[in-house]
Amino acid sequence: MKVMLLVMDEQRVILDRLYDIVQQNCDECFIFRLSKQQQLNLGSFLASVDYQTFDRVVIFSRVKRLATQLQVLKCIPGLIFLEHDAYQNYMPASKYRGVYSRLYRRLPSCRALVSGAVVARKMLAEGIDTVFVSKGYDEQMLHNTGVERDIPIGFLGSLKSTEYAERKAMLESLSQRTGMLVTRTKSGAEYLQTLNRIKIFVSADIGMNEFMIKNFEAMACGCVLLAWSQGEEDRLLGFEDMHNTVFYRSEEEAVEKIKLLQDDPQLAQRIASNGQAFAESRYSFARVGKALATEIQREMRPWQPPSAFTRFWVKLRYGMKVLD
Repeated sequence: MKVMLLVMDEQRVILDRLYDIVQQNCDECFIFRLSKQQQLNLGSFLASVDYQTFDRVVIFSRVKRLATQLQVLKCIPGLIFLEHDAYQNYMPASKYRGVYSRLYRRLPSCRALVSGAVVARKMLAEGIDTVFVSKGYDEQMLHNTGVERDIPIGFLGSLKSTEYAERKAMLESLSQRTGMLVTRTKSGAEYLQTLNRIKIFVSADIGMNEFMIKNFEAMACGCVLLAWSQGEEDRLLGFEDMHNTVFYRSEEEAVEKIKLLQDDPQLAQRIASNGQAFAESRYSFARVGKALATEIQREMRPWQPPSAFTRFWVKLRYGMKVLD
């Protein structure tokens, strides 16, 4: 099976190893790194690479760049979306609420590979061919280095996005009450070094019903993960409170559990060790990439060719040839 994997050239999170693992586990896979302009003009790019000779075309882009290109997307057999932000489809405060569902429903032959188990179930109920494949972490880049952990409590990341207003408020309040370090680092070596200095990593994925990639990265680096409970998602992904993770459901509970962990270093170390083993066994890119490759190559729904008008329009506009 011949696979085309289209990914974002400018992506902030380094996912090169994940792409490589997908490529290694496909029969034949070609990776194309697209600029923002190319992502906004998929028709011209696809025409330039004879897309119709591929059995699968996997697109990892931003939904706002794809939603306006419906006519082009309708002309792609074997179309698969790789999506790490589909949780926003169900966030009341998100400007992308419902956008993912509307796009996928208008492409009935497509498949969506989403990183939330509950999100996948909801989309399946809407009639969308949806598969859950979790986020993960780069095990070659991120690991426990065994250095002294001189940062008692920390969070690494941005607080700017309007979708994450609740997270920002929670982390800023916890920082004032506990002395927690809130900062940003560069990807790569600086991120690895800083994660390994943190004893308790605080995650605040509030209202998302999904775990962000930082949870897996912190666990793999040997931090105790103090995470906002995502309800049913916790169990579906294998997280266990006070065993491999520490969950909280309010600011007060977070403060109480931080105190509990600091008063009992042996408990904290046990949870950190269990969490590290858990992340390593289930959420490395080696495992996630293999799962993605399996789902990419699995049989799909029969393709529904576009209308004659759509075929004519994309050929005239972009030079795209559309299979019957």
